[in-house]
Amino acid sequence: MTAPVLTKAGTERTTAGTQKGTEAGTGSRTGSGRSWSVGSASVRRRLAGAPRPLGRLLVITATVFLLASLLTFALGALSEANPAAAVLGDQATPADIARMEAQFGLDRPLYAQYLSWLGHALTGDLGVSWFTSVPVADSIAGALPVDLSIAGLALLLAVVIGGGAGIVAALNNGGRFDRAVTLVSSALATLPPFLIGIVLIVVFAVQLGALPTGGYVPLGESPGEWLRYAILPAFALSLDAAASIARQLRTSLVGALRENYVTGAEMRGFSAWRVLFGHVLRNAAGPALSVLGVSVPVILGGAVVTEKIFNLPGIAQLSLQSAEQHDIPVIQGTLLVTVAVVLIANIGVNAALTALNPAARRQPDGGRGGAAEGSSS
Repeated sequence: MTAPVLTKAGTERTTAGTQKGTEAGTGSRTGSGRSWSVGSASVRRRLAGAPRPLGRLLVITATVFLLASLLTFALGALSEANPAAAVLGDQATPADIARMEAQFGLDRPLYAQYLSWLGHALTGDLGVSWFTSVPVADSIAGALPVDLSIAGLALLLAVVIGGGAGIVAALNNGGRFDRAVTLVSSALATLPPFLIGIVLIVVFAVQLGALPTGGYVPLGESPGEWLRYAILPAFALSLDAAASIARQLRTSLVGALRENYVTGAEMRGFSAWRVLFGHVLRNAAGPALSVLGVSVPVILGGAVVTEKIFNLPGIAQLSLQSAEQHDIPVIQGTLLVTVAVVLIANIGVNAALTALNPAARRQPDGGRGGAAEGSSS
C-alpha cells in the first residue's frame, strides 16, 4: 500500500483547521461569546480612564490655587501698608524704615516677593506677624481647628437634616409634609446665620439655660463639652445648607422614582428600602452633593459673624483682628489657608460625584470601545 503524500497545501489546511478548532474550543470555554483579548483590552481602557476626571480636577484646582495666591498677595501689596510705620510709629527714622523693610523683604521687586512668599507658603512657612513676631502658621494652627470642627459639625447636621427631610418629602410627593418642607426650606434660605444664632442664644442659652452662650472647648480635651459649645453655632450655620440639600434631593428623588429601573427592581421583588437606598438615592444624590460643595465656602464665610456672636477663637476672628491692625502677613496667610480648605473640600465632593456616576469615569473614546465590544459579542 502506498503511503499518503501530504502536500504543502494540505499541511496549511490542516494547520488552519487546528487553529480554528483551538479558538472555537477556547471561545466555548469562556462561555461569553467574546474573545479574551478584546475583553482584557476593554478592562485596561476602563482602568486607564478611571483617574482622568480626578486628574483634570487636580489640574484645575492647582490653577485656581495659584490664581488665588496671586490675588491674595496682590491685595496685600496694593494696600500700601508699611510695617515700619505700623510697628515703629511716627518716630521712625528713614534708616529704621529701611532696616525693617529689608528685614521683611519689602525692598525687593514685587515678583521676587511673590515667588518667595509662595515658595515658603507651599512648605508651610507663611511668614511672621508684623506686630507680635509670632509665626503666622502657628497662629493659624491654633485657630483653624475651631473652624474645621464647627464647619464639620455644621455639614453633618446639614446632611442629616436636609437629607432626611428631602427623602421623606419625596416619598410623600404632594402631601402635607412635602409642602411643609418646601415652605420651611424657602424661609430658611432667606435668614442669615447670625440672626439664627441670636435666636438660638436667646431661646436655648438665656431662657432655657440648657447651653452656654459662647466660648469653645477643644474636641480633644472634652468631646462632651465641645459638643455643648459647638452645637449652637454649628446649627446656625447648617440650616441654610440643609434647606438647599432638602430641596435639591427632594426634586432629584421625585424624578428618579419615576424611572423604569425602579419599576423593574420592584417587579423583581426587591424591597422598597433596597430600591431607595441601593439604587434611587445613589442616582439622585448628585445635585445634593454639589450643594454640599458650594456650602463649604458659605459656611466659612458665615463664620466671620457667627464667631463674633458666639465668641469663638477661630480663623475668621484672627483674620478680622489682623485686618483691623493691617497685619498683612496674617491676612494673606488666613486667606490662603481658607482657599486651600475650600479647594480640598471641592476635590472631595467631586471625587464623590465621580464615584456615584460611573459614566464620568469613561474615556472620551468609550463609544469606540463599546462598539468594539459589541462587534465581538
